[in-house]
Amino acid sequence: MARAGLSTTVVVEEAARVSDEEGYARLTLSAVAKRLGVTVPSLYKHVSGLDGLRGALHVRCSHEFAEVIGRAVLGRSGPEALRSLARAYRDYARRHPGRYAALQRAPDPDDPRGQAAAQSVLEVIIAVLRGFDLPQEAMVDAIRAIRSALHGFVALEADGGFGLPQDVGHSFDVLVEMLLRSLLTWDTTAERTVR
Repeated sequence: MARAGLSTTVVVEEAARVSDEEGYARLTLSAVAKRLGVTVPSLYKHVSGLDGLRGALHVRCSHEFAEVIGRAVLGRSGPEALRSLARAYRDYARRHPGRYAALQRAPDPDDPRGQAAAQSVLEVIIAVLRGFDLPQEAMVDAIRAIRSALHGFVALEADGGFGLPQDVGHSFDVLVEMLLRSLLTWDTTAERTVR
């Protein structure tokens, strides 16, 4: 059962929809094939198995995410840029839970497309961090801290982990302000002590 117009792009787009609608954990070749009206072997012309599909989805979602957060921070710097980045990050995770989950897959070190896609996201975050006058040696730590805080929040939110009645959006804003204070008062003395 072949389908005219089937391409890698079409297969990966459908994988993105399956991930968002059914969950990234439920992304399978058979789920994508069924929705496209083809057999699983037809997909092998376009992706190399489930791992290849997940890798291609990671590349696609990384570029999409980089574009979304890049637009959010365009023309902004310092605290305003970080606030915009954080809001866009959370919004993307809420609107596209499966695609967001696909972003958490670390690309294979031997996959130049995957590495470049992941780098496109990092470049936006690095551009935002340049507005905080951090020493170059602190950049990786700051990126990891921001990613951990934002990812932790959106993951807990997605899993229904915030059961208290207080407004979750307000708590997110508080988290972002805490990150901002840390970046604005980065202690290079502590940086050297930790190492």
